[in-house]
Amino acid sequence: MAAQMTNAHRRFLQALMSNGITEGSEAKKLHQHCCETDKVYYAHDKLDDFISTINSHLQPLFMQIRKGISEEDGRAHYAVVNLAETEVTKMASDYTESELELFRKTMDLIILSETGFASSTDILNLADQLKTKKMKKKEAEQVLKVFVEDKWLSEKNGEYTLHTRCIIEMEQYILSNYQDVARKCNICHSLAIQSQLCESCGIGMHLPCVRKYFRGQTEPRCPECNEFWSCDTPGTKQGVSQMGSQT
Repeated sequence: MAAQMTNAHRRFLQALMSNGITEGSEAKKLHQHCCETDKVYYAHDKLDDFISTINSHLQPLFMQIRKGISEEDGRAHYAVVNLAETEVTKMASDYTESELELFRKTMDLIILSETGFASSTDILNLADQLKTKKMKKKEAEQVLKVFVEDKWLSEKNGEYTLHTRCIIEMEQYILSNYQDVARKCNICHSLAIQSQLCESCGIGMHLPCVRKYFRGQTEPRCPECNEFWSCDTPGTKQGVSQMGSQT
């Protein structure tokens, strides 16, 4: 029998839905705040149990609070996912058809790229090729800005990738629609957009997972095939020695 939902659980869920995505340390603070506000039992190491209770009540509604990691720094994040929406339908009420088409084409560029990034130039070149309604580049720039503000995309130095929120909420959609190229990280088993690949067996690993797994190793080896991991591994002994050899 599922544990009872309290006002603290409801308050936590409402905040998560309002935020769109919540970073792990903020989720812990929110957990404490909700429990103390509604005077229910709180333990700092019981966040997962607290979320499991909410999820058991969300299951009949085909919804779930999911945990994912940032591909940039490896920090945990939480988001509410609608399991009944298998396509980009969740965004349909917030954006026009042409904006959604631009997002899908941007997602194509990012996922099909070797780096997990797409340049603003390549994305903007798609603006006048949209089937729904062609966009001027200035208009497309504004749409990209909104996607970043709404945490569907992340931008750094003119390069775009999928935001952690997008990866958490659309993981199943991406795995289903990009079966030939989409892969999960061999370490954390989450969808990997930005990743390093083993040149021998082809498994992929998030950069934060690479740093964590190979930390302290001077000759890192693939966790799957045990062959030498030839990619640069910044933040590890190998990465430091490689940097030293270049100076």
